[in-house]
Amino acid sequence: MQNSSWITRLRAVVLPVVTAGVLYAILATITRRLPGGATFPTPLEVGQAFVKSVQQGELLKETWTSLWRVVIAYGLAALLGMPLGVALGRVTPLREALLPVVNFLRAVSPLSWIPFAILWFGLGDPPVIFLVFGATFPPLVLGTMAATLAVPQIYFRVGRDYGLSTFAITLPAILPQVFTTLRVTAGLAWVVIVAAEMVSREGGLGFLIHDARNGQMLDLAIVGIIAIGALGILTDRLLGLLGRLPVVRWGYER
Repeated sequence: MQNSSWITRLRAVVLPVVTAGVLYAILATITRRLPGGATFPTPLEVGQAFVKSVQQGELLKETWTSLWRVVIAYGLAALLGMPLGVALGRVTPLREALLPVVNFLRAVSPLSWIPFAILWFGLGDPPVIFLVFGATFPPLVLGTMAATLAVPQIYFRVGRDYGLSTFAITLPAILPQVFTTLRVTAGLAWVVIVAAEMVSREGGLGFLIHDARNGQMLDLAIVGIIAIGALGILTDRLLGLLGRLPVVRWGYER
C-alpha cells in the first residue's frame, strides 16, 4: 500500500511536468516556423533568465508585489461579496433590487474599467487592487447567492426547532459550494492582475512581462508567465486543501 501511494504521488508530479514540456516543445516548434521565426525562447534560455532574475532579486520582488495585491483585492472581494451573496439569497426584495446590478457588473469586462481606475487612483497599487476586486466581487456574490438559494428549507425549519440562528444554519450548508466559487474566482484574479499591472506600470509580474516584451527579453517574459501560473496553481491547491476540511465537506459523501 505504501509503494502504491508513493507511485501515485510521483505520477501526480511527473505527468504534469512531462505534459508541460511536450506542449512547450510543440509551441516552440510551431512559432519557429511562423514569419520571423526563432521568436520563442528555448527552455535553456528561460532557465538562464530565471536564474539571473532570482540572483538579482527581481523575480522575488515582483512576485511579492503581485501576490500581496491579489491577497488584498481578493480578500476584500470575499469579505464583502460572500455576506452580500448570503443576504441576496435570503432576502427576496434585496435580491430583486440588486441582482440586475451584480449581473451587469459580472458581464462587463473588468479591463473596461482601466481608464477610470487610472483616472480615479493614478498609478501604482490602488488601480490594480480596484481592477482585481472588480473582477472577483460579482462572481463571488453570485456564487454565494446560488449556494444560499440551494439550501433546503427543511434545514431552517429543523434548525429553528433547536434554537439556531439563520446564519448558523446557512454557513455550514453553503461552505462546499462557496469553496468551489472561491477556487474559480481566485484563478480569475490572477488572469486580471497581469493586464492591470501592465497598465499601472508600477511593479508586479504583469509589469515584468510588459517590460521584458518591450526590451525584447522574451525569455524573461516566459519566466513571468510561469510565475503567474505557479502562483495560480498554489492558490488553487491551498483553497482545495481548505475545502477538504471536515467542517467544509460535511455535505459531501466521503
